[in-house]
Amino acid sequence: MTPAADIGDLLRRLAPQVLGALVRRYGHFDTAEDATQEALMAAAAQWPEEGLPDNPRGWLIRVASRRLTDLLRSEEARRRREERSAALTPPGEFTAPAPGQSRAPSADDTLTLLFLCCHPALTPSAQTALTLRAVGGLTTAEIARAHLVPEATTAQRISRAKQRIKAAGARFAPPGAAERAERLSTVLRVLYLIFNEGYTASSGGELQRRDLAAEAIRLTREAHRLMPDEGEVTGLLALMLLTDARRAARSGPGGALVPLTEQDRSRWDGDAVAEGVALVTGALARGPLGPYQVQAAIAALHDEASDAAATDWPQILALYGVLERIAPSPVVTLNRAVAVAMVHGPRAGLELLDGLGADERLARSHRLDAVRGHLLDLAGDREGARDAYRRAAGRTMSIPERRYLLGRAARLP
Repeated sequence: MTPAADIGDLLRRLAPQVLGALVRRYGHFDTAEDATQEALMAAAAQWPEEGLPDNPRGWLIRVASRRLTDLLRSEEARRRREERSAALTPPGEFTAPAPGQSRAPSADDTLTLLFLCCHPALTPSAQTALTLRAVGGLTTAEIARAHLVPEATTAQRISRAKQRIKAAGARFAPPGAAERAERLSTVLRVLYLIFNEGYTASSGGELQRRDLAAEAIRLTREAHRLMPDEGEVTGLLALMLLTDARRAARSGPGGALVPLTEQDRSRWDGDAVAEGVALVTGALARGPLGPYQVQAAIAALHDEASDAAATDWPQILALYGVLERIAPSPVVTLNRAVAVAMVHGPRAGLELLDGLGADERLARSHRLDAVRGHLLDLAGDREGARDAYRRAAGRTMSIPERRYLLGRAARLP
């Protein structure tokens, strides 16, 4: 009997292939996605008990196709389906393979779905939810749990996203060169958002949501497999691996947050560090330079240091200068302020923070006050540091982060 966890991994890998097969044959992305989800749920229920079919992909396509046919039962829907099938699908392409035989999946399906789910007509939250469902194969309930929102809210978000794609007249086809270049940054941003929410949950009682971070890495690996020459795809994968390598050391007893400088580096994943370093080194050598590559290079310098004291802060500061030139943002400046403080002293870092207080993008975030508290602590201003840590604790929705910040404030004399 195949373990349920292994079946879950298989279903996530097959989800975009099955959805791609249905959409290329029938059109109707919104309805095909519903049918694919029902087939995945049927497999999740049956396969652990009955065993894997000889051709899991073919099984899923057959079940999803039957369900799609039911959903498109009206004559008008059937006419549209047949017209699209004739226009988009060579005859016989979806005949089920004989038992024991396999057919290579379309290499473009996952990539096409990624670009489709990141359509510019969608909001960032809708892009993220639809990517996790259509490409990641997660159920609506799983996505809702990952983002700590009601399942009904997530279902409505996904439904509206599919309707907007339909209204926008988006086609299920590999994007042209211009569209691909234009939308690739959105695809990478969505993947990074998914990873960050898994690595450091923005709210709730858990510091990390490991399944979400792992799914982001899996999807980015797939994007890298399909676009191996895209330096920013490589850079993003390297950044995720180098960051996630520290995961086991980030939590202490009771799930308490452990900052980078205090982590037990022997618990870091050496294989992930080595892979990430190799990826970013290759990407930087090929060029052109992009922000994910620079962030990965910064992460590599942290990961390669034997301890916190050995961190190459001058090189990190230089890389933040590069990052601020090619992708300026208040978050980059915030991070550069820490590097400035480590190289030139905490007062120099605090001067950089003074210009960020009025930035609306940081106004409601706890991070500015958290960094300010850290630098004030280094500068010997205990009272100022305490106040800043407490303000930061009052603004974060993450319980582990709030406990950490209040603990830092309480330890100051």
